[in-house]
Amino acid sequence: MPITKSINIWSLPGGLADTLAPLDAIRMAKDNGFPAIELSIGAEGPLNVNTPIEDALRIRMEAQNLGITIPSTASGLYWGRALADADANSRSQAKDDLQKMLRLSAALGARTHLTIPGAVDVFFLPDRAALPYEHVWKYATEGIREVLPVAEEVRVRIGIENVWNKFLLSPQEMAHFIDQFNSPWVGAYVDVANCLNYGHPADWIRHLGKRVVGVHFKDYRRAVGTGEGFVDLLAGDVPWPDVMVALREVGYDGPVPAEMIPNYKYAPEVQVRNTSTALDAILKF
Repeated sequence: MPITKSINIWSLPGGLADTLAPLDAIRMAKDNGFPAIELSIGAEGPLNVNTPIEDALRIRMEAQNLGITIPSTASGLYWGRALADADANSRSQAKDDLQKMLRLSAALGARTHLTIPGAVDVFFLPDRAALPYEHVWKYATEGIREVLPVAEEVRVRIGIENVWNKFLLSPQEMAHFIDQFNSPWVGAYVDVANCLNYGHPADWIRHLGKRVVGVHFKDYRRAVGTGEGFVDLLAGDVPWPDVMVALREVGYDGPVPAEMIPNYKYAPEVQVRNTSTALDAILKF
């Protein structure tokens, strides 16, 4: 199967604010030349952890009628509560969240759910106390082990993303973390821009190989060095030809959702069109 052009709902006007209805997002994706979309499951909003499975199935059918697939899902819940939080109640809630999100993902037709199991610290939450790396590893491992039976049951992969959380900072660490589960239902969700400050995306892809179950496409300028450095596709330092060669070498055949954050301040619909055009060019490398 070919690599699939996709877009994350946060890239669409109203998506990050959680005010965009899934079906409206799906129609917007179709209108802009995307055959697939990555939906987000939140605490509240149009698609949330308490959305009935029947509603998710209806979204899937409506998407299919429009010729759009939903091969992956994501969530912003992990920044508020995660499997490796300091508080036991928060960890318990995160396990319940993840189980619900896996079931909803399956109903939507997704094969992979992007997962952030915990954070040593969060750069955009300066008041959040840092946690020891060992603590995050311990409880992230325990949490995924407890949730893994649900992933196996519904056949949705838990895709661990490399994010700016001071955790799993190299492909070797990521591989070791994933391999301890000895399960095809836990893999790596590689963000090709997130690793630019401390590595090279093609190295991550090649080292992780068949462990790669998801890939986010966005771009970044190293010279900025902060969250302000994320830019439009083809406007940053991601070596796109190398990325595409590496993805083909490891046999990746899933979606590559564009995650365009922040949105344009004005006329954000233009960013969606620009992203579609840029993805078409990147996929030809």
